[in-house]
Amino acid sequence: MMHQQFEMGRSSELLKVVSWLCLVGGVCGIGANWGTQASHRLPPRTVVQMLKDNGIQKVKLFDAEDRTLSALAKTGIQVMVGIPNDMLAGLAADEKTAGRWVSKNVSKYINNGVDIRYVAVGNEPFLETYNGTFLRSTYPALQNIQAALIAAGLSNQVKVTVPLNADVYGSSSDKPSGGDFRTDIHDLMLSIVKFLNDNGAPFTVNIYPFISLYNDPNFPVDYAFFEGSPTPIVDGTITYSNVFDANHDTLIAALQKNGFGNVSIIVGEIGWPTDGDINANPLFAQRFNQGFMNHISNSNGTPLRPGPIDAYLFSLIDEDEKSVQPGNFERHWGIFAYDGSPKYQLNLRTASNSSTLIRAKDIKYLDRKWCVLKPSANLDDSEIAPSVSYACGKADCTSLGYKTSCGDLDVRGNISYAFNSYYQKNGQDDRACGFSGLATITEKDPSTTTCKFNIMIDVGSGTSWKTRTQMELSLNFFWYMVLPFTLALV
Repeated sequence: MMHQQFEMGRSSELLKVVSWLCLVGGVCGIGANWGTQASHRLPPRTVVQMLKDNGIQKVKLFDAEDRTLSALAKTGIQVMVGIPNDMLAGLAADEKTAGRWVSKNVSKYINNGVDIRYVAVGNEPFLETYNGTFLRSTYPALQNIQAALIAAGLSNQVKVTVPLNADVYGSSSDKPSGGDFRTDIHDLMLSIVKFLNDNGAPFTVNIYPFISLYNDPNFPVDYAFFEGSPTPIVDGTITYSNVFDANHDTLIAALQKNGFGNVSIIVGEIGWPTDGDINANPLFAQRFNQGFMNHISNSNGTPLRPGPIDAYLFSLIDEDEKSVQPGNFERHWGIFAYDGSPKYQLNLRTASNSSTLIRAKDIKYLDRKWCVLKPSANLDDSEIAPSVSYACGKADCTSLGYKTSCGDLDVRGNISYAFNSYYQKNGQDDRACGFSGLATITEKDPSTTTCKFNIMIDVGSGTSWKTRTQMELSLNFFWYMVLPFTLALV
């Protein structure tokens, strides 16, 4: 996630061959990141059907969960299976551990008909915010996973890669042609790139123009999209009118400068969120994602890397349990909402779909009821603030805030939204709508024209991935321990 970058060179014969394979063999094209950090997940088979209905033929996973991988068996959908960062140290330290991981999470599923093409070793492990936590473990883990794939006879079919944030490279001149890898990890990056090159594996990069805008209020908004910019970057004979091309070509320049200009590239994540920030909304998301699809549909690529672009949209479905440390927008990247409903029209330009995304089928919802602040409740009640704080801490209030989808709510609306979020997340359990007598259950939808008070999908017993017993323990702990203590501090 970053916006530094930019330049150089011509495509080689090898890259022309790769481009031809993308067009003829279906190796490249648009895919989607399928994350699962949600309190009420759609059944994996429902998601797989949604992928097929929308013509999405590739998915990138962040782990190797059994139900997800099993649902992808014999579907023809290509899979990039992920290894979380917290597993890197163990895989780096022991080749046998890597061998067991490959056996359990790659060989097993390939034998059952899952078309695994890549193993993503970590996810953005060199982010500067990690303070070097994974610098020593990522490359050895990559080597051990590759050795395990070779031992399993899968190295021709399955390639290793490391999804990296665009902050691993930058430009000394603020133009793509000045691109090079970050100085503090320069030698490490060259070792990894050489390893990928030697094994015919791709360099995977995540590019987020939205983050450029989020981090810098002076960033030119038009430059984030694909409609031209009044302030383009002129780099020699090349004019860059959008940040994606400039960012991508900064990476190309960095690779060329260090002797690896022919390494193939996957754009592992690219997208735009729809809520949680003033610039995160369906209008901008549709504008960006459709612009990106139009931009890559002609297979022209970028100035320094002509040809088809292999990319995975971020993301497929909203995840209400993702960390909001990067920002409240983090839970709203999906082109589909939590229930598999499209957020906006998007033409993915696949053979099997039109200009409209096709929603998930046969979705069952909980009852049409909501938890809201009692009309008789006094806003000066000292128990309101800690109750709202608790509800938002345990559920999801990221749609509340300045210029967000629920920014038009008044004080009572904000409180009701928080209460309902907690109530729905806990499966509409009556005890989750108490809040010391401040709340009540209603059958009248409190949603506004812009703010939707969600009803969660019914995923079976308890409607949460927690067991009912776990939920009851959590609620009991709240009522008897947390809330009285919190209120005592007010």
